[in-house]
Amino acid sequence: MAASAVAVAVAIHLAMMFLHVAPLNTLSKSQGKLIGDYVYPEYEQNWKLFAPNPLQQNIAVQVRAELRTRDGGLRATGWTDLTARDGQAIHHNLLPSHFQQNQLRRGWENYLSSHNEQNRPNGARGELAERYIRRIVMQRMGAEWAEGGQAERIQVRSQTTPVSPPPWSTEKVSDKPEFRVLPWWQVTAADLPEGATTK
Repeated sequence: MAASAVAVAVAIHLAMMFLHVAPLNTLSKSQGKLIGDYVYPEYEQNWKLFAPNPLQQNIAVQVRAELRTRDGGLRATGWTDLTARDGQAIHHNLLPSHFQQNQLRRGWENYLSSHNEQNRPNGARGELAERYIRRIVMQRMGAEWAEGGQAERIQVRSQTTPVSPPPWSTEKVSDKPEFRVLPWWQVTAADLPEGATTK
């Protein structure tokens, strides 16, 4: 019985992965949502690792908040590197989940692909991407910030640093990081983890 259950589970997994990477067909069109729900985020395929265009930069997503302190004043926090925290969380984890590794990175990529250079959303998808980033930030930082006051506004930025070429390469790259700073966002009840409220 156990062997049969394992065989069925493997067959379902292989079928889902095949339908995900195969060219569009009748079955993958009609069952696209089901296939997507199964594949993302645990079994996502990312081909940016391979030539001809592998990723050649490190991108860190950082956040800060404007807090309403208990005496009624406003105070801005310093920048917190969420990407570095993700790295520390999985550093000695032998079996980190794809969700743990990719939630923030994929959310940021989705934001960039759905916004123009002026950080204006390209339709409804852009608004969803922005809401997703806001929720990630408040889920991870809300309780920590609450110790110093109520988060009124948040700001997100990315720090992009080129990967140094190998010693044998003659390629020259700048070692200066580039920043993309988003505008301040007002914190709303929709941005907070379930059960939390704004004052």
